[in-house]
Amino acid sequence: MTTSLERLSEYRIMWILVFFDLPTETKKDRKAAAKFRKDLQGDGFTMFQFSIYIRHCASRENMEVHLKRVKSYLPEYGKVGVLYITDKQFGEMQVFYGKKADKPQPVSLQLELF
Repeated sequence: MTTSLERLSEYRIMWILVFFDLPTETKKDRKAAAKFRKDLQGDGFTMFQFSIYIRHCASRENMEVHLKRVKSYLPEYGKVGVLYITDKQFGEMQVFYGKKADKPQPVSLQLELF
């Protein structure tokens, strides 16, 4: 049986990072790029930078569900990369605003329903 501490392990909790460079030359391209962003946001991703979205996942299995969804959102053109890392790795990230360092986004605890 899994204890609640094991469920919240910083090695079990995952983060998905989606990086993308989508064309925006035509109205159709801009619409496809906007739809991709909207689909990511609808699936719980938040903007980290303009073309980088992140999502916290409670487990590797949960991360795989969201990875499958990202694949279903892919636009016809453009470059999309997906990276998944543990919460421990995410916590080691260094973020800077100019020369000033800032702490990474805190982990949000999610409600588990059985």
